[in-house]
Amino acid sequence: MRAHRVRALLMGGQACVSYGAAEFSRDVDLAILASLGNLDVLRAAMEDLRAEVIAVPPFEAKYLRKGHAIHFRCNVPEADGLRVDVMSRMRGVDPFAKLWKRRTTVELPDGTTFDLLSVPDLVRAKKTQRDKDWPMIRRLVEADFFGRRETATAVDIRFWLSELRTPELLVAVAGAHPDTCRRLVRRRSLLRQVLTGDEQAIAAALRNEEEAEREADRRYWEPLRRELEILRHTRNR
Repeated sequence: MRAHRVRALLMGGQACVSYGAAEFSRDVDLAILASLGNLDVLRAAMEDLRAEVIAVPPFEAKYLRKGHAIHFRCNVPEADGLRVDVMSRMRGVDPFAKLWKRRTTVELPDGTTFDLLSVPDLVRAKKTQRDKDWPMIRRLVEADFFGRRETATAVDIRFWLSELRTPELLVAVAGAHPDTCRRLVRRRSLLRQVLTGDEQAIAAALRNEEEAEREADRRYWEPLRRELEILRHTRNR
């Protein structure tokens, strides 16, 4: 991706590993700019990896712009069998230009750099109907909290109050910043329970919040799944 100057941001499990919220991920997930020029250089990168599309939809801009993922399998010896999934549009996530502006750039010991979704954007991208994503969201936000709480900014405080999924941590942050918490109640209604300090009520509200997000994700994917079924049926004729 770097060699071909693909405008891409690492997300998914590999990004969670980089942020200290996971230990292992088999696949590489990328958010990409779905411009024709960027897709041309992405296509060249995939050719270098001898990557083939392994499922529907085909590698076309119109499917990326609708919100589909394109799935590749690499065949080059250095990455044989590696799966690479690319997306351009995700539910509840800002357009790529904003993601790119907020990106995190990581430098490895050998000087190699790579770009990731910011933690807040990665959290938003992880709000899916999949069971595995919700523990990951909790770990992502907690890792950010414990790593930055000594130097927290007002932006950090708002992010933690908006996204923490651990009752005791929410109570602690709200106790230290009650005015900020009150201002955010309209955005996140469960902060009303947080202000009371009732951890049982907070836990129940967190479950309700998660289920509402899962249901919203199911509704979002329903027409996309129907389109995939039509594509599979057409391909298998």
